[in-house]
Order: sequence, then structure tokens, then C-alpha cells
Amino acid sequence: MLSVVRVHLPSEIPIVGCEITPYVLLRLPNGVISTDDVPEAAPADGHFMRYRWYRIQSDRKVAICSIHPMEQATIQCLGCIKSKIPVAKSYHCSAKCFTDAWLHHRVLHERPSNALGENGVEEEELFGRFGSGGSGVLSTAGSGSMSNLGQNPGVNNGPVPFYPSGTDKNSVLSYNILADAYATSDSYSYCPTWALSWTYRRQNLMREIIGYHADIICLQEVQLNHFEDVFAPELDKHGYQALYKKRTTEVYTGVPQAIDGCATFFRRDKFSHVKKYEVEFNKAAQSLTDAIIPAAQRRVALSRLIKDNVALIVVLEAKFSNHGTDNPGKRQLLCVANTHVNVHQDLKDVKLWEVHTLLKGLEKIAVSADIPMLVCGDFNSVPGSSPHGLLAMGKVDQLHPDLAIDPLGILRPASKLTHQLPLVSAYSSFARMVGGGYDLEHQRRRMDPATNEPLFTNCTRDFTGTVDYIFYTADSLTVESLLELLDEESLRKDTALPSPEWSSDHIALLAEFRCKPRIRR
Repeated sequence: MLSVVRVHLPSEIPIVGCEITPYVLLRLPNGVISTDDVPEAAPADGHFMRYRWYRIQSDRKVAICSIHPMEQATIQCLGCIKSKIPVAKSYHCSAKCFTDAWLHHRVLHERPSNALGENGVEEEELFGRFGSGGSGVLSTAGSGSMSNLGQNPGVNNGPVPFYPSGTDKNSVLSYNILADAYATSDSYSYCPTWALSWTYRRQNLMREIIGYHADIICLQEVQLNHFEDVFAPELDKHGYQALYKKRTTEVYTGVPQAIDGCATFFRRDKFSHVKKYEVEFNKAAQSLTDAIIPAAQRRVALSRLIKDNVALIVVLEAKFSNHGTDNPGKRQLLCVANTHVNVHQDLKDVKLWEVHTLLKGLEKIAVSADIPMLVCGDFNSVPGSSPHGLLAMGKVDQLHPDLAIDPLGILRPASKLTHQLPLVSAYSSFARMVGGGYDLEHQRRRMDPATNEPLFTNCTRDFTGTVDYIFYTADSLTVESLLELLDEESLRKDTALPSPEWSSDHIALLAEFRCKPRIRR
């Protein structure tokens, strides 16, 4: 007989609705005491143990905010009640909380009251919380309603986004999720240890990512074991096909399964997979040094160039297209590049070389297929840097100060640092938007007028700036809507990112694009 000797639940995690892993001591049928799980797949004399613990507050009989689970609710959304949405999702802790969350919250009202996932399972648990803190899709505005649970009388309206749909529109999410191996208390001492734990962060991240409903998802810093055990199977349940490229291992010395990489997911009902390209910058470095570096200096050169970075390039084909009548029989393809240029800020030459190498590879694909492109990722390059200039302008100013750092001579002549792809940063399109309105002005205050880029995409105690981007080919795609940026002031209440509310030190970027008539390059 299998029996439980002792169960201990960690008490330092002040979370409602978060799965908690208990410490369980078992007595096996042979009398041995063990802390190992006995799963259904490997029973002991026909017996197995299965458990799931959740911390709840049913004994307190109080409503908990659906966005900030540590706060008591003061406002309830009447639309949720009318739509028969689970009552727990209708609660908010303040009028500002409801207004900020409305941009995603409204999507709940559009979903059938008893929505089932692809496997026939209710999505109640996974959709318990959408990304909050004022994050939503900007396009148009309207109004909503909410009831008051005792405070802030008279507040009953919030901005409403129009969440665009249509077969010729596709949305892409780019997000550095912060690998568990890097989420240490030494690096992020201001974040509670329970909020840094992977058990907590994986649920928070998954709720946020799925809540965006993106057609294409580009994630960086995804550990191999987490891709296999969490992201691929969970997103598969929601209709996504997964592709992955782990970083190379010339430099990496950690646990093999904990190495991180780039993961790209796409909706199976909208796209089919045509081709996958894997870029290993270490191999490119080896070829470069063999070609231009004297043999006696190659070892030193490679030690500077090899950083284990990779890029994942995927060519997709749209399953449905509104352009069929204009181009009968023509396939609608889309090329999506996903990368993480993880290079120390002092190695400006290496960073620029990696970005240039990626762009030259994408150029070859563009020439062969004449295909719209999205280039997403964490480039570790701020606006005004040489990599950003190369991406956005197609060239690097030959007097740029970054070019002064080139001990290997890999950037010479500077005139070669060009590309012909008509790339534009998706978020820079805000600068070209006309008109006003609360949403647009609110968003513009979170943009840097000098660079037309977000004020930040990475916010820690030691650094706040923009290093993540979604670039697109402007001759074939046009921006329809963008995910609203987060406000730094609201993040600073928890010092910086990550925090109990946001589980990465980066913020998510999302853009929706529409294909436009092609102009041959």
C-alpha cells in the first residue's frame, strides 16, 4: 500500500490562484520512506500519487482582484456578469486597475461564456489573468461599464480597443521571457524570491502570452527543458505549432537542458510551415576568421567573436488570403526572423557584425522569394547605436563612434555595412499616426520623440532602455495596430522588472500587420 507520511506546503508565497508544489514524504509498499513522486506512468504495486494544491481565500469570503491577486477587489465588471463569464475574472482592485486592464479584458466579453479549448477543456485556469498595467491593443476607442464595490462612485467608463480581425491581417508577438537560469536573486534582489521561482513565473508568463492571441509568437531566452516541458505542449493546446533553435555550446558551460534559445510559434489554422533556417553565429565567426584573420591570431579572434548566439528564421504560408482574386494561384508567404543578440555592451563590433550577418542572410532569402519579412528579437542595441541604425536605415554612418571599436578589422570597409531590405520599426509608426484621442496621446507619452522608439523595453534597477524591436518590410506590410506600452511609473512601484505582476525584465511587443500590394524590389 502507498501512503503519505507527511505533507508540507511552502508558506512564503502570498499568491491566490497560483499552483504550489508541496513537499511530500511517502511510504512505499515495501516500507521504504521516499520523497520521490510515484506517477501514474510508473505505479508502485498498482498505486500512484497525483496531487495539485492551490492557495485560496475561501475562508475569508472576500473578492480578490483578477489582475493583482494580492489586492482585495473594490470594483466588479457588470459586462462579465451579463456574459456569464466566471465571476473571479470580473473583480478589480481600483478604477485605474479596471481602466488599464479593459483593453484586454474586453476580449473576455467577446468569447462564448463556456468557451472550450481545442481539447474540449475549459480555459478558466489559464485565462485567469491577461497582461495588465495598461497594456492593450491600440486602434479605436469606445466605452464599457463596471459596478462599484464600495469605492470610487461614478466611475464607469474606460477605453475600449477594437481588436482587428481578418484573414489578411496577422499579429506577431516578440518577447524576451527571461530564462530561469538568469532569474537569480543576485541579479534581481528587489524581486521577491517566490516571484522569481519558475513555478510562479511559468504560469504568469503563459497566461500573459496566450492572452495576447498573437498569430505568430517569437520568444527569446527560452530554456530547452522549458520549451519541451512547458511552452511547446501548452501552446499546442491553443493551436500553435512550435519551432526552436537552442544556442550553441562553445562558450556555454551549464546544464545541457538549461541552455536557452529562440522559440517561434504560429497558429496552425492560419499558417503552414514551409521552411526553417538556423543561423549559428559561431559558424559564421569561424568562416570569417579563416578568411581574413592570420592563423596565429585566430584563437584570440574567435574568443572575441564566439558568443553562442543564434537566429531562427521561418518561412510560413498563409492558409487563407484575401489577395487570391488579385493574384490567382500565387502563394502568400511570410518570413519571420527571431534572434537574441546576447553580446556584452563593450563588444560593439561583435554586436554589429552579428546583426549584419543576419541581415545579409535575410537578403538572400528576399532575393530568392520576394517575400514579406518580420525581424523580431532582443538585439541588445539601443536606438542610435550602430546595429539599430543598420536595421532601420539600411546602413551605418561611417563616422559613427561604434566603428572606432574594431580590433579585428571585421567592420572594414564601413561602406560594406549595408543591406537592401526596406525595414521599418513597427513601433516607430506611432510617430506617423495622425489625429489624437486619449489612447494615442497616452501612448505617445511612452515613446521617445527623438528616436520614435519606445522609452524602454527592458527595465531593471540598473538599466532602463529599448533593446527589443519588431521590424517589417514596409513595401509589403503595413502596421494596423500595436500593443500599448507599459508605463514606467507603474512598474517602479515594484522597483523594476521582473516583479510579481510582470515575470520578465523585458516587456512584450506586439504588432498587427496587413499585407499590401507588392512592389517588386
